[in-house]
Amino acid sequence: MIYEATDLPLPVAIAVAVFLLLGATLALIGAIGFLRLPTFYERIHAPTLGTSWGIGGIMLGSMIFFSVGSERLVIHEILIGIFVTVTTPVTFMLLARAALHRDRTERNPEVPGKQTGEAEV
Repeated sequence: MIYEATDLPLPVAIAVAVFLLLGATLALIGAIGFLRLPTFYERIHAPTLGTSWGIGGIMLGSMIFFSVGSERLVIHEILIGIFVTVTTPVTFMLLARAALHRDRTERNPEVPGKQTGEAEV
C-alpha cells in the first residue's frame, strides 16, 4: 500500500516537516550568504553550507516519507547525499584556486602573493 501525504501518521508527518524545514532553512541561509557577502572569497563558503547540510535535511525528510509511504526501506537518496557532499567542497575549492590564480595574474593588491613552498596554481 502506498500512502498519500495526507495519510501519513502524525509523528511521521512532523518528522518529515521538521527535516524539510531544516534543510530548506539551511539552503536559504547559504543563498542569503551568497548574496550578502561582499567578496568572492567570502561568498564561496556560504553555498557550501547550504548545499551540504541543506541537502542532508531534505534527503532525510524524503527518506522518511518514502520509507513509511511505501512500507519498505528507501535509502537510495543516500547516493545523492554522498555525491553532493563529496563534489561540493571540491568544486568550490577549485573555483577559489582559479579566482586566486586570476587575481594574482592581474596583480590585485588585495590578494596576498604566493607563499614560499606553495604549489603552482
